[in-house]
Formats: sequence, C-alpha cells, structure tokens
Amino acid sequence: MDHIYCHCEQQTCFIVKVEADVGADPLWCQRCGYNLDIDQITLSMGVKKELMKWTQQYGEWIDWKADKLVENGVEWEEKHNIQGEILTERVNKELGAGYKVVFSPSSIASSYEKK
Repeated sequence: MDHIYCHCEQQTCFIVKVEADVGADPLWCQRCGYNLDIDQITLSMGVKKELMKWTQQYGEWIDWKADKLVENGVEWEEKHNIQGEILTERVNKELGAGYKVVFSPSSIASSYEKK
C-alpha cells in the first residue's frame, strides 16, 4: 500500500474524503483537512481525469455574478452529488482495503434557496 501524505500528526492519510471545491483537487484528508495532490495518489488516469472534470463542474448551478441559483440549480447540484458518489466508489475500489474513502456532498444550493 502506498502512503498518502498529509499534515496529520502521523503524516499519513488513511481516510480520504472526496469533495469538490473551487480551485482545489477533489481529494482531502478527512482528519486534518489537507487538500491532497491527486497526481501523488495511485489511481488510474481514467479516474483522475473524471475526478478533475467533476470538480471543475462544481458550482455550475450558481450564477456567481448575480449571487443566485441558475434555473434548475438544485437538480444540477443533485446530479453533481450523484456523480460524486459514483466516483467515491471508484476511488475506494482503486485505493483498496488500506484506506477508507468518504464522500462529502455539496449543499450550497440549499443556502441559496433560503435567500
């Protein structure tokens, strides 16, 4: 098993969180919150490309200039979260038994609905 380095006390990440965010790689240490460098993690190129494409689509359901949801924004976010769950399972299979992989879904649309 390869080591995934982070900023935890033991400097090794064993719980990987899949979470999209603007300008960040989609993998994080669940314990310390360190944004993991996807290129340093042993995953297939196919999964890496899909993860990066998925994270680049984060927030497309928001009109950032107008600070509001786009039409059908809640549905867009739901689809994004479903794809994130699928990718989380793929990451889990590829990393293997030495790691736990969890998914952190986006919930930003609900905050815009309350405005």
